[in-house]
Amino acid sequence: MPPSRWRYDAAMNERLRNTAHERLRLLCDGASRLDIAEAALLFSAARRELSDFDSYRGLLALLVDNARTRFARAPLREALAGAVAEDFGFTGDATTYDDLQNADFARVLERRKGLPVALGIVYIHVARALGQQAAGLNFPGHFLIRVGEGRDRAILDPFHAGRACEAADLRELVQSVRGEEAELSPEHLREVSDTEVLLRLQNNVKLRLLNRDDMLGAISALETMLAIAPGRAELWFESGVLAAQAERPTAAIAALERFMALADGNAAAEDARYGAAALLQKLRQRLN
Repeated sequence: MPPSRWRYDAAMNERLRNTAHERLRLLCDGASRLDIAEAALLFSAARRELSDFDSYRGLLALLVDNARTRFARAPLREALAGAVAEDFGFTGDATTYDDLQNADFARVLERRKGLPVALGIVYIHVARALGQQAAGLNFPGHFLIRVGEGRDRAILDPFHAGRACEAADLRELVQSVRGEEAELSPEHLREVSDTEVLLRLQNNVKLRLLNRDDMLGAISALETMLAIAPGRAELWFESGVLAAQAERPTAAIAALERFMALADGNAAAEDARYGAAALLQKLRQRLN
């Protein structure tokens, strides 16, 4: 895929962005398991024009074919790692980890390297195409996946060539993220929904845009997150705060009002409600 396709256009036609959001809503509406790779491609399409979706789908299909051939003679964990990492060279980008491209799924497919969560989506897609179980885990700081069932079940690290992680590896990894006193807990190995995986991917886009001081880009990333998770109060709150900082008071008021409605009676959002109410008052005064 030619590198000329890689560009982030802040003035991208709004119609294209809205089309991507509408397709995301239809794809993700009420589904706990969905076409996660297609949704991740739509995340890319919400920020820039992808001229040929079929080229990305074709690469994913080749990955599945290679994995199927390997799976006929090897365990699932080996078939996945062999097809994705060995045959096609997908690996983590440790050199330029914070590069925005590592969180853009289309660019990850082009470059064959990226963040753990972006690579994890590749592994999840391939495993499910083989008719096998696969899901992301709630592991802190470093995205892992679980594949297979019963005795063949394994936890894989997509960032490190799909290597299988044993208990000692997991303890070492959580300590590298949380400190030497940290303990591995069952909550770290809880499976999460596909929506949570996609939000984790897009949150990386948002954070990298904020690090670039691209406030409008970060707001756009949040809008894409809201397209698949409109009931998440914290996303509306963050969207409202960023819109206020970007001097977009009307958009900020709308987002904060939505947050207040969703957070009503939500004890976890009580502290944020006070801040949202104060900010709303200031914004309304400015418009009067």
